[in-house]
Amino acid sequence: MREERAPGSWRTTITVLRKDLLLELRGLETVPAMVLFALATLVVFHFGLNRDTVDGQLAAGVLTATLLFAAMLGINRLFVAEREQGGFDAFLLAPVDRSALLVAKALALFVFLAVLEVIAVPAFGLLLLGTSLGPPLLGLIAMLLLGDVALAVIGTLVSAIAVHTRARDLIGPIIGLPLLMPALIALARGIGPLLAVHGSSWPPARWVLILALYDVVFALLAYAVFDFLLED
Repeated sequence: MREERAPGSWRTTITVLRKDLLLELRGLETVPAMVLFALATLVVFHFGLNRDTVDGQLAAGVLTATLLFAAMLGINRLFVAEREQGGFDAFLLAPVDRSALLVAKALALFVFLAVLEVIAVPAFGLLLLGTSLGPPLLGLIAMLLLGDVALAVIGTLVSAIAVHTRARDLIGPIIGLPLLMPALIALARGIGPLLAVHGSSWPPARWVLILALYDVVFALLAYAVFDFLLED
C-alpha cells in the first residue's frame, strides 16, 4: 500500500508540517515553553555550580542535559492535537501514506529544536562558557544538528506510543530516555573537545559517525513500525 500512495507522500508531509508550524506560530505554546525551560535550567546551572565559567566535558554535559530537558516538553506535546481532535482517525481513513505523518512530525520537532538552540546556545555561552566559540562553532552546529535528528526521530516515535496512554507525560520520558542515551552520550562526548580551552575545531570523527549511524538506524526503525503504532 505504501508504493501506491508514494507519489503524494511528500505533499501530505508538507501539508501536515505546514499545519503544525502554523498552529505553533498562532498559539506559541510549545517553543516558548521549551525556551523558557532551557533558560531557567541554564540559570540554575550558572548559580548552582558556583563557577564563573565551565569548559570541556562539564560544559558539554550541561548543554546536552539542558537541551534534553527542554526537548522532552516538545516531545510530550507532539501528538496531543491529533489525539484530542480526532486527527489520528482522520489520518487512518485518508488515502495517504501514513509514514508521511511520521516525517512531518519529526520535521516539526526538528524545527522546534533548532529554534530552541538558536536562543539557548548563545545564552549558554553568555552564562556559562565565558568565551566566544570561534572556529569550533561549525563543529558544534554539526553535532547539534545530528543530535536534533536523534531527538526528533526517537521523540516522534516515543510520542506516538505515549499519546495512546493515560499517563503520556510519564510514559514518554520512561521510554524515550533509555533510547536516547547512546545518542546523548555521543553528542556530549563529541562537543566536549569543542568547548575545551584551546580545544579542537572539529568533533572527533568517531562520535560524529556513531551519532550519524544512530540517526540512520532509528529513522529506519521508526519508518518500519509507525504504521502499526497508528493502527494500535
